[in-house]
Order: sequence, then structure tokens, then C-alpha cells
Amino acid sequence: MAKFIGAHVSASGGVENAPLNASKIGAGAFALFTKNQRQWKAKPLSSKSIDKFKSNLEESKISPNHILPHDSYLINLGSPDKEKLLKSREAFIDELKRCQELGLKMLNFHPGSHLQKFSKRDSNYEKLIEEAEKKALDTIAESINLAIEATKDSDVVLVIENTAGQGSNLGYKFEHLAYLIQKTENKDRIGVCIDTCHMFAAGYDIRTKEAYKKSWEEFDRVIGFKYLKGMHINDSKAKLGSRVDRHHNLGYGEIGIEFFKMLMRDKRFDNIPLILETIDDSLWEEEIKMLYSFANS
Repeated sequence: MAKFIGAHVSASGGVENAPLNASKIGAGAFALFTKNQRQWKAKPLSSKSIDKFKSNLEESKISPNHILPHDSYLINLGSPDKEKLLKSREAFIDELKRCQELGLKMLNFHPGSHLQKFSKRDSNYEKLIEEAEKKALDTIAESINLAIEATKDSDVVLVIENTAGQGSNLGYKFEHLAYLIQKTENKDRIGVCIDTCHMFAAGYDIRTKEAYKKSWEEFDRVIGFKYLKGMHINDSKAKLGSRVDRHHNLGYGEIGIEFFKMLMRDKRFDNIPLILETIDDSLWEEEIKMLYSFANS
């Protein structure tokens, strides 16, 4: 089987429970938080938790290559506030070390936000946005290089997630992700995760065969499929180009079910974790079965 489909499962009660929760829904891949995603600090992982995680993972028959842990939502590697930037960098490095302890291969993260506020009434509004984004992208690139340097004994890949571009979030253009890859000194430790909802909300149409072909050609030209390490598989409540991040269950949103059929039959998305983050987790088992049926049809 070339497709590895799962969901972002709970690690409540300890990271060791995540592989078991993935197995319960028939997953061949999964995502998790290795600590509370809404807190800066967490207790170090105990050797008991680490050992149990690894044994449960073996029992689940899910490969570490198909696990896409996500970092804390508090982290902003592009923050203009020096104190918050330092805190974010320290927390991010800690997350990388936790992944290494668990034997995981990747850490998924949102690039960050510039947090500047401008009025569309400003005559130079577009230029102000462009300057703020460039400055923040350079800060994020510096953060990435510092994190890689601080974990030189690790091979954990830093996987940048595209965003819908809501607020001042960066990463809504393929060019943003390409710029960060270009600025990363060790290319062996950088990659991207494409969230289908975010991609659509950012303005990349994927609903028809023609639009699908065009958008993925643009992705390959600007970034390159060699950097694609995983995907988040979500429909969108928000319309194309809305820049609003609202996930929906598959076939219930603006993207529609035909896109997911095309995706599952496309060999370019083989052998990477394909992770559901759809809003009704009671449907995950059903959605995983459905996606596997598309892949095998």
C-alpha cells in the first residue's frame, strides 16, 4: 500500500497513548502533540513514557516515517518581540529534542506571524505588508537555522506548514515556503506540509482536474515535490481565496469530494503521512476508510 492515511490523534494521558488511539480508527499514519500545545513548558518525557510509546508504536505497525508531530500553537518563530522570539526559539528546540527522544523523524510547525497592523487606507499599504512579511520571513529563517544548529546530533526534519494567510500569518504563498527553504543552510533537515484547506483558502484552486493540475504544477515549480514530507487532509468551510482558516469534514465543504479522489490516486503523494484534521473526529474512522477506498479504486 502506497498511501498512509491517519488523523491528528489525542495524546491525553501520555504520548504513549497516541499510537493506540491511531490504531483504533484504522490509521496507517498519525499526528500528535508531544506536550500540551497551549503551554510553553512541559515536564521532560519520562523514560517509561518513551519506552511505552515505542512499544505501542511497534504494536500499531505504524512507521515513524508516517508520524507528523506538531509543535505548540504558542510558538512564533517570526515574532517582532525579542522576549517572545527567544521563548519561541527555546520551546521549538525543546520540541525537536522531544521528537528525537521518541524516535520520530519530523516536526511540523507553522512558520509564524509578523503581528504588524496596517490600515488599507494607507496609501502604501501593500508595501508595508510586503516589508513586514520579508522581515518576519528572515527572522523565521534565522530561527530555523538556530534550531538546526542546536540539534546537530539529530536528523529530525523541520516541516513548515502552509497557512490560509489569516491575520498576519505567513506561509500562505508557496513563495514564502520556498524562501524559507532557500535560506535554510542544511537542506536535509527542511521540508513542507501542505494543508489542503489552507491551500484552498489561500487562493490555490484544486476542485477540478484543470485547477488541480495547475496548482500542483505551481507547487512543483516554486517549491518542488522533493520537499513535500506530509499533508493535512481537510475540506474548507471558507471559500476559495478567503484567507479564512476553517476546516470541514471531507465532502462537506467548499473543496468537495472529487479533489480527495484525485489526491488519493496521485502517486506523487505516496509514502508520506496524510493526516486528517477535520472538525468531527467521530467521522475519522469512516473518512480513513473512504480515502483508502479511493486510493485502491
